[in-house]
Amino acid sequence: MEIKPYTPKYRNQVIALILYLQNYDNQVDLSLEEQPDMADIPAHYLNGQGGFWLAINNQDMVVGTIGLLVENSQYGVLKKFFVHQDYRGTAADVSHRLFATLIATANQRNLQHILLDTPAACHRAHHFYRKHDFREIPRTAVPVRYDFPDRESIFFVKDL
Repeated sequence: MEIKPYTPKYRNQVIALILYLQNYDNQVDLSLEEQPDMADIPAHYLNGQGGFWLAINNQDMVVGTIGLLVENSQYGVLKKFFVHQDYRGTAADVSHRLFATLIATANQRNLQHILLDTPAACHRAHHFYRKHDFREIPRTAVPVRYDFPDRESIFFVKDL
């Protein structure tokens, strides 16, 4: 298993994995059109202080993703954090490695907080975030504006 920065070679695999996990695993009913960042990852994540990373298995398949948008000098936004169900858990360590990569980058960028939104129905994700010291905040307390497809979203923030 390798964690590496996004390259266009994996574009179709990234889109397929994310749409599958959103719509079949989590049943949040999102289309590619509702997520313009997926159609152009370099423009949304790589043309600034952010990043987008992939977990690649031994067969050169994308099994996980995570993205970081940098909205200002204090806040980063965690986006598109997905891990294929066969690679979840401590044995595979994919979630931890992707998350550690994002946090290391946020610290290098001297960010003070990581913000995220997640659909209300994604209880497994909520557990992961709380376990990693994110705290839930009301929508009215979200300190920066960014685009997200609203599925009764819950917002979390982590202080770095």
